[in-house]
Amino acid sequence: MAMTKVEAAKLTQDLLLRGVIETVVKESTLLQLLPFMEVTGTAVTYNREATMPAASFYDVGDTWAEATPTFTQVTTSLKIVGGDADVDNFLQAAYADPNDIEAETIASRAKAVAHKFLDAFYNGDVATDAKSFDGLTKAIPAGQTIAAGSNGGNLTLDLLDQMIDQVKPGRPDALLLSKRTRRKLSTLRRASGNLLETDVDQFGRRALFYDGIPLVVDDFISDTQAKGSSGNICSSIYAVKFGQGIGVMGLEQGGIQVETIGELETKDATRHRIKWYAGMALFSELGAARMEGILP
Repeated sequence: MAMTKVEAAKLTQDLLLRGVIETVVKESTLLQLLPFMEVTGTAVTYNREATMPAASFYDVGDTWAEATPTFTQVTTSLKIVGGDADVDNFLQAAYADPNDIEAETIASRAKAVAHKFLDAFYNGDVATDAKSFDGLTKAIPAGQTIAAGSNGGNLTLDLLDQMIDQVKPGRPDALLLSKRTRRKLSTLRRASGNLLETDVDQFGRRALFYDGIPLVVDDFISDTQAKGSSGNICSSIYAVKFGQGIGVMGLEQGGIQVETIGELETKDATRHRIKWYAGMALFSELGAARMEGILP
């Protein structure tokens, strides 16, 4: 069963763990939207449809031909992301509210865990870091990638619409972009005589939309990507659908965990470990598209 981290936080009875999940979620709007699938084992294997079976017209009495689809089997492994948080015993004993210093220390480490996952979600590449997982930039195939120009180019509404049309079936659930690209998109809309739409999202907050599709601004989408001879000055927009079988999902086993390791031998502190067996899967290559090479 898939659920978002927001829903997972509501279900846990452990106040410390709930606080860690809520801290992780607050680090990105993406984590409020991304559904996670519980994985049994160290990896998930799924089939992507490669070709559809052919259909034909027939006359009465014709011999019907059998046809079957073909599939490509894909395996995505879980990775371990986490870190230790040491709480100084003196500060814990002397602090006015002992829960505050412990919560603040663990929350700080939880933020780092969230940042590491989010960076990998967009920029992860197993070829350069085998301990990570492939992010959207690498997972989205060339056939679903549109370049603003061979050496980078300006964002246009036509290119954006073309990228959105690459996602099938239906429309994307979100457009993921950096703040810089959001500003460029706002400028384009104003120049065309229209503003980006504003509405209330599913969390009751005011949000921006493009043609009815929510805009998710994320600081982990790099504005220093290289395209051709443009140097490290480009960015990307990602159009995604969320869900098993149709698009992008997070993978995890056991959710975010907080373990108390105990007293340390070399210093007067108690260690807590925040760990997350997690990954990302693109179930359908048609469930995501990317526009790359967007110049400032």
